[in-house]
Amino acid sequence: MIYLSGFHAIEERIKSGLPSRCLLIAKPGPRAREIIKLAQEHKIPINRTGTAELDRLSADHRGILLETEDEKQEGGQITKLEDFINELGEQKEVLVVILDEITDPHNYGAILRSCDQFGVNMVITRKRRTAKYAEVIANTSAGASAWVSAIETANLSRAIEILKDNGFWIYGADMEGEYAFTKDLRGRTAIILGGEGSGITRILKESCDALIAIPKKGRLDSLNVSVAAGVLLYEVIRQRAKKN
Repeated sequence: MIYLSGFHAIEERIKSGLPSRCLLIAKPGPRAREIIKLAQEHKIPINRTGTAELDRLSADHRGILLETEDEKQEGGQITKLEDFINELGEQKEVLVVILDEITDPHNYGAILRSCDQFGVNMVITRKRRTAKYAEVIANTSAGASAWVSAIETANLSRAIEILKDNGFWIYGADMEGEYAFTKDLRGRTAIILGGEGSGITRILKESCDALIAIPKKGRLDSLNVSVAAGVLLYEVIRQRAKKN
């Protein structure tokens, strides 16, 4: 079982309609009582329990936990990339984020939050190599993990080929790339974000149509990957807004 503890994470999970087994309550305050009402509206069972039991299940529960299904059911999962492509039809403005070896669940969650805020249509990750700590991800994303559509694949290179065949331009986030604002990021666009410290793997970098970077003036080598994600996704939305 997965136990969500953050108020936002619990609230967004319930609103999303994804499976939830029950809401566990110890000593509810005003915020928790609002969530109880929401759970009742969605017909989620509510179990009264003691603080000691919540302590056993989660280190940071604030008197309330949501028991959910296993982590494979976190987020808006679509089984196949081909299904996503078919659903697009003739849609021209599409934004995809590809996560290559993101292993820190806090980074993963923060990226999902940006993906939700900037209207990313799909997140594609590598099976078994991406952060899988559902509770941390849900809390760090402030519940966005319940809304952002995601696909797991064993072969990111193949996924990129499929995207290219369907009109996507592939851009890799890399310090050595050209400044993002010099590239046209409108239309069908996919941005690859590499792992913490290691960056984009060689084979995926070679698949990119271009590498894009963020201007920097600081002394450190680079931005945290989740921060970089937010900046790059903002640039995409900025360009699209300018077009309109």
